[in-house]
Amino acid sequence: MRRFTIAPERLGDGRVVFDRDESHHLARVLRLRPGDTVIAADGAGREYTVRLETVGEEATGSVLGVRSRETESPLRITLVQSVPKGDKMEAIVRAATELGVVRVVPALTARTIVTLEPSRWRDRARRWQRVAKEAAKQCGRAVVPPVEVPRPYADVLALGEPADLQLCLWEGAIGDERSGSVPVATLAASLPAALPSGTHIRLLVGPEGGLSTEEVERARAHRWTIVGMGPRILRTETAGPAVIAVLQSRFGDLGTDR
Repeated sequence: MRRFTIAPERLGDGRVVFDRDESHHLARVLRLRPGDTVIAADGAGREYTVRLETVGEEATGSVLGVRSRETESPLRITLVQSVPKGDKMEAIVRAATELGVVRVVPALTARTIVTLEPSRWRDRARRWQRVAKEAAKQCGRAVVPPVEVPRPYADVLALGEPADLQLCLWEGAIGDERSGSVPVATLAASLPAALPSGTHIRLLVGPEGGLSTEEVERARAHRWTIVGMGPRILRTETAGPAVIAVLQSRFGDLGTDR
């Protein structure tokens, strides 16, 4: 059955009003008609079975049923991703959403190649949010993770909400001259034997050129654990999803029958 997303305020009295983007998709792309049945997720964990009544600029439908779907991981993973060049961020957001992250925080670091005016960064964030929305629909998540407007590295390190585990990936872990005095451990050695449900993990990934030694030192000063993935250097668009998959496999719901 076709899946769509709705904001909670678009649901009332047993009826749903789809926004213009979703209405265009169901009418012009999928060519659905009144009487067809679809699934609408409200982004908060609930899914509604909806029979379409009108298909136009803002399609409407009546609710036939509702259920809470267990598609969210017991881990609460926030991906802090240094903005890469080109469309790599879209691939990262898509994979991270499919792997169950609860939030994506783009960061502007010393080696970030892309430089834009604040208004254009907001446009980019809206585009990435659309990617997250489409990825959530495709993989069957009822919750769409927010993708924020890129912020400076210093602001990212000072994120207000607490985290139970903060991991900063760094290629200095391979032991070359870039590692300096920063203590680096392997990912496996840095993880506990078990984590309780609801654990909040924050993961920091650098851009194409990696984080500078100074940035890594600053992360360590803010209680981030500096970790490496082994003898090979992963691309920025590979590193985040790879570590998220490891975390979900070890502590979350990846590969379970939940």
